[in-house]
Amino acid sequence: MQNKKAKTTWHVITGGPSTGKTTVINMIAKKGYKTTIEHARHYIDTIRTEGETVEDLRKNKRKFQLGVLDMQIEQEAEIDPKDLFFLDRAIPDAMAYYQFLSLDYDEKLLNAVKNTSYKKIFILDRLPFIKDYARIEDEEDQKKIHQLIIEVYTSLEIPIVFVPVLPPVERVEFILNNI
Repeated sequence: MQNKKAKTTWHVITGGPSTGKTTVINMIAKKGYKTTIEHARHYIDTIRTEGETVEDLRKNKRKFQLGVLDMQIEQEAEIDPKDLFFLDRAIPDAMAYYQFLSLDYDEKLLNAVKNTSYKKIFILDRLPFIKDYARIEDEEDQKKIHQLIIEVYTSLEIPIVFVPVLPPVERVEFILNNI
């Protein structure tokens, strides 16, 4: 990980579960922009291939959050700060999930947040909640997590743009017009 906070040209696409982040990121990638993957789902998929169920994985909340955080830290450490990137979530999202799960922040998370920088945060307004294999949350949880994400990024004093509910193509246009 970076030893000091380097200014970046990275834009974070975030919001609560089921807000369309990955759809938007995939559409931005198709336009030729550099993007990242969402690590919670990637971590779940990785563990599932090893035979563990999502329910088993999520029982140990701290282990799960640290697994996702490790992947996010590793990914962000590999990105050149000068490259324009769109991140499907970022390290500070973990702070919202730690709060939601009533976990104390650990040094790894605090140091990672302290040593990262983002150009702008795009928070996608909530869409109707859709349950899938990787989500254990419900609609009330979606609302709580979404609000915690807003609070975390607001506290970091990074410019935030709220992306309204629009058809996906228009959401992408809105974001690209506001970078």
